[in-house]
Amino acid sequence: MTVHDDTGSRILQVGYIPLIDCAPLVAAVRLELDRKYGLRLQLQRQASWAAIRDKLLSGELDAVHALTGLVYGVETGIGGPRADLAILLTLNQNGQAITLSPSLAQGLEQGAPLHELLAALPRRPVFAQTFPTGTHAMWLYYWLAAQGVDPMASIQSVTLPPPQMPAALARGELDGYCAGEPWAAQAEVLGAGRRVIRSGQLWPGHPEKVLACRREFAALQPETAAALTATLLEACRWLDVPANRQQAVDWLADPEVIGLPAERIAACLLPSDRDDPAQSLRFHADGEVNFPWRSDGRWFLHQFRRWGWLPAASHETDAALLDNVRRVETYRQAATWLEVPVPTGDTRHSALFDGARWS
Repeated sequence: MTVHDDTGSRILQVGYIPLIDCAPLVAAVRLELDRKYGLRLQLQRQASWAAIRDKLLSGELDAVHALTGLVYGVETGIGGPRADLAILLTLNQNGQAITLSPSLAQGLEQGAPLHELLAALPRRPVFAQTFPTGTHAMWLYYWLAAQGVDPMASIQSVTLPPPQMPAALARGELDGYCAGEPWAAQAEVLGAGRRVIRSGQLWPGHPEKVLACRREFAALQPETAAALTATLLEACRWLDVPANRQQAVDWLADPEVIGLPAERIAACLLPSDRDDPAQSLRFHADGEVNFPWRSDGRWFLHQFRRWGWLPAASHETDAALLDNVRRVETYRQAATWLEVPVPTGDTRHSALFDGARWS
């Protein structure tokens, strides 16, 4: 049922997880960008990515801040319900990290191979990610494999909400995890763990969170979908202005959003002169961040097959899936309204930390 407020704005329920990269959703509401497009976004904080998925599929949420890999996992039916989803735009690149226990991090720093350090543990190593097909699982497994560790056979992988990970690491229940900031920074502040690689080092400019909805919503309500896309695209552009991020720090530090001290949020959100722009948290970059690149989607399908979760498929089958998920025309309409450049092609060239190239 379509619901409007007393000004006639369409009310949309939008879910998010308390991470630094939920900033575009928070900024859109605080700046009232949604009102410009005839919308009123009601943000709903969620405890886990599984909750995000389930409430989106049930219709309790109209759209969500989602892991890129979550969308493709649901679309392919890996490890849970299969459903038709749509990606309206990418919300950010980079901004995640892999954190290890202090002893493992120290061993790596001293040059010991990770597979030897893990073999010396008194039990099978336990690593946490946030959703089985999500980006954090993909970064973690890719990095472990590059260190000579088989993530499907040599570790126990568990799923945890990001805010629970630092405490679990401190209690010795985990040996490491991959999550979005500020939860690697929080582990370091607590002395529970050390960040060993940022995701932007692993794949500079990697896709991270997206704005996702049910495909039926995008298809049957195209103007609303375009308005929602424009709202978040404008928020992403606002966040790429360094001076605006200090204001966003205060919003994210609110107990109702993330609820950590502002200085901890700032350390993750505010740009530093020492940061490589290609590896640091980006929300817009003149639209380069936000366009739903076909090659990004193909990378996730490739990883699903690498780990044995998805059978081989023809190029035509994959192309059809990617065309269905990526709502490129909706994005183009929103970008046109905002005069944001749109690339002529839909494939980009990427290079990962181990020398692998992808396009």
